[in-house]
Amino acid sequence: MTEETFDVRARIIRAATRLLASGDREAVPTRAVDAAAGVQAPTIYRQFGDMQGLLDAVAGEALTDYGRQKRVAERSDDPVQDMLRGWDHHVAFGLANLVAYLLMFSDSSKLSDSPARREGEAILRDLVGPAAQAGRLAVAVPHAASIMSSACRGVVLSLIAAAPGECDARCPRLRVKR
Repeated sequence: MTEETFDVRARIIRAATRLLASGDREAVPTRAVDAAAGVQAPTIYRQFGDMQGLLDAVAGEALTDYGRQKRVAERSDDPVQDMLRGWDHHVAFGLANLVAYLLMFSDSSKLSDSPARREGEAILRDLVGPAAQAGRLAVAVPHAASIMSSACRGVVLSLIAAAPGECDARCPRLRVKR
C-alpha cells in the first residue's frame, strides 16, 4: 500500500468514524463519507470493497485503539481491583462508542478472528491471570476471561438497548459487593 493510498484510506476511516459518532449506521451514507473525506464516490469501493468493508475497517480501528488504551493501563497491587477497573473501562468505552461497539461485537462482525480481537483477548487474560495467581479465582484463567468478556459485552449491549431513563447514572458503574 502506497503512502497516498494509506492516507486516503485513513481519511475515509476517520470521516466514517466521525459520522458514526454523530448518529447511527444510517448516518454514514456513502455520499456523506465521500464528502467528509474529500474523495470521489468510487474510492470507498476501491479501498474497502463495499460499505460493510468500510464499517468493518472502522470497527477494527476502534478495537485496535481500545486495545492500545488497555495495554498501557496501570496496574495496582490488587488484581481484583484491576479486573473491576478493566470492567469499568470496557463499559465506558462501549457507551462512548455506541455504533462502533455494535459493529465490533455484532454476530456478523468480521472482527471475531481479527488480530485486534485476539490482542484484546490476550490483554483480558493478562488482566485475569494475576487474580488467579493470587488464589482469588475459582475457575481457570481462560474460563474466567471468557466469562468476564461475555458479561462485559452483555452489560454494554443491554445499556445501549435500554430506553432513555430506564437506567440511572449508576448503571455504567455496576459493582460486585465484597
